[in-house]
Order: sequence, then structure tokens, then C-alpha cells
Amino acid sequence: MNWNAFIRQVHRWLSIIFTVTVIANFVAMGLGTPPSWVVYSPLPPLFLLLFSGLYMFALPYASRRRSGQRTGG
Repeated sequence: MNWNAFIRQVHRWLSIIFTVTVIANFVAMGLGTPPSWVVYSPLPPLFLLLFSGLYMFALPYASRRRSGQRTGG
């Protein structure tokens, strides 16, 4: 498995974890005042999603720059 495929797979799993923590957050809020660890539990996967998403966003630009191709403009 190459580096880009690994980052994509991690990004997919992080999105699932983030979604589950947000759902758990809403359920806990519906049951009353949730503990602070439940409220802040979506933040670590969110920050990791930010970094992996920015990496994947920059990949086409970096590969185009490495190969020396230019777009018209």
C-alpha cells in the first residue's frame, strides 16, 4: 500500500469516527448535560481530518508541479 492510499484509508476511517462521536454528542445532549469529554470528543478526529484532507487537496497540485506541467491561463 503506497503512502497516498494509506492517507485516503485513514481519512475514511477518521470520517466514520468523527460521525460517530458527533452522533454520540447529540444523544448525550438529549439526555441532559453531557460530561466535557463527550462534548470535546469530536475535536481530535476533526483536526486529523483537517490535516489529511489538506494533504489530499494539495496532492494534484504537487504532482503537477513535480512533473513540470503548467495549465493555460
